[in-house]
Amino acid sequence: MPLVTIMASISTPLSFLSTTTNVSAATSSFPLQTKRHRYPKSKRHISRVSCNGGDDNIISKGNRRDVLIGLGGLGAAASFTYNPFAVANPVVTDQNSCGRPNLPAGAKPIPCCPPKATNISDFVFPSNQPLRVRKPAHLVTGDELAKYKEAIRLMRALPDDDPRSFTQQANIHCAYCHDSYALDSTLPPQVKVHFNWLFAPFHRWYLYFYERILGSLIKDPTFALPFWNWDHPDGMDIPAIFTDRRSSLFDAKRNANHQPPVLVDLDWNRRGVDTSGEVEKNYAKVYKCIADVKGPACFFGSSFQAGGGVSSAAGSLETLHNTCHSWTGDPTDPNGEDMGSFYSSGRDPIFYCHHSNVDRLWTIWKEKFGGVDLSDTDYLKSSFLFYDENKNLVRVTSEQCLDQSKLRYTYMDVPIPWQNAKPKPATNKAQRAALTPTPLNPPNLPLVLNSITSFAVKRQFKSRSKEEKAEREESLVFEVAFDKSKDVKFDVLVFWKGDPTQATPKDREFAGSFVNVSHAPNAKDTTAKFIIGITDLLDDLEADDEDNVEVTLVPQYGVVPVTINNAYVSYDECSFKT
Repeated sequence: MPLVTIMASISTPLSFLSTTTNVSAATSSFPLQTKRHRYPKSKRHISRVSCNGGDDNIISKGNRRDVLIGLGGLGAAASFTYNPFAVANPVVTDQNSCGRPNLPAGAKPIPCCPPKATNISDFVFPSNQPLRVRKPAHLVTGDELAKYKEAIRLMRALPDDDPRSFTQQANIHCAYCHDSYALDSTLPPQVKVHFNWLFAPFHRWYLYFYERILGSLIKDPTFALPFWNWDHPDGMDIPAIFTDRRSSLFDAKRNANHQPPVLVDLDWNRRGVDTSGEVEKNYAKVYKCIADVKGPACFFGSSFQAGGGVSSAAGSLETLHNTCHSWTGDPTDPNGEDMGSFYSSGRDPIFYCHHSNVDRLWTIWKEKFGGVDLSDTDYLKSSFLFYDENKNLVRVTSEQCLDQSKLRYTYMDVPIPWQNAKPKPATNKAQRAALTPTPLNPPNLPLVLNSITSFAVKRQFKSRSKEEKAEREESLVFEVAFDKSKDVKFDVLVFWKGDPTQATPKDREFAGSFVNVSHAPNAKDTTAKFIIGITDLLDDLEADDEDNVEVTLVPQYGVVPVTINNAYVSYDECSFKT
């Protein structure tokens, strides 16, 4: 079991503002914690605070990253929430800022930066191009499979210094995920595409250019990248097209125990192979992370801006995707290469098909479940650099990829068997009341979680109206500090009355899992948030009239200490509609 230290803060609203400050020199990487309230607007004010504990007059020194403009109070530099008044700018990738990646111990040193270009062109939407249709990988056969294998073979044959080469394409993920790109001339922070809202648009663009390059190499403009359909029973094992050792699609660094017909476990806890009930459990896991998510911040992740500091919270889409990385990578490698570490995952062709399905789920969330894209200017204008099929360096923005039809690709219409797989409560309100009550209190701080631990988190509002719930998603927020180069997983249960070790995503009380995949170790970037929307969950558990949320944390794996500096209920962090 991992060693986890918990620090919880519970705030009580004042007349118009609640600000709770916790200081723990021994354990906390969040020296100041703020909870923001939207009402009433006339009471909003702007404050500022030095994030490094130094000179308070930071703005005059021009160091924007050390400044956080707070909505209704002070904020901690390491624990960012959406803030419309923050001094920030959209992330702009600069090829001249690319340097050596920050790799975990045991990784072979590699240069991840792409070749320098003399010119950078702005992206222009393709015209007069056929629509590319991405199919499930398990349905790719015959000529389609032959073309795919040949395209990868040709990509592997290109010189390593060719920006279209297999090596350079794999290194894109290394550069963007391991601190190669600086946001400006001062470090840190670096450009990050995980644990924030850049996750979805960055990877959509990554696949777009990768797909275009492959099509160009085989001179087929209709070529479409398959998707690993792990949310359907027929696609829940590693697709057979990736298992032929003679094929260009094969990668030797995969988990030998997870080869077909073993089904992927989207809630994998690293306790061997257990195929019993995996289909239903996977349905429930996808439902919780896609269909069950209403607030855009909970789906995409928290904001990340050039002036805003380190990345903060992964969205449910990213959290869902993480386990496939760890499950597929080789556990005999110290860093789980290839898929199990972000610097190496692009070396496995299955990585791109995995992300093709993640991208598809973004589309499904919008088309089937009413999801809405973000419209914050800093999000829309965030930009990335990619080489196209003609070896031209192109600048793209998040805004340009929101309508995939303009990029001339779509997904084959296949069944979505999990769309009605809403988990059911293990106990109802009457059954919970009949059980001998176990009073839960806030944890004594600091709390070392080396075993399953339960505590209560105070709610500020209860029995809200439908209109209030629609406007403000209630969420549980955990502020986590940990070594991001290590894999970590812990589960969160609410109002659970049975044996916590028996809870699975098929239970409604199973609120979610915090999952980290090894990426850049950085002493100045050791924090993240885990945010879980619980409005519908509380309704389903008949618990909306409760004063507290009963929380049980179940550590699953993690080889280093993990500190949860705060645990609290918020009504803003899932809810921003920007």
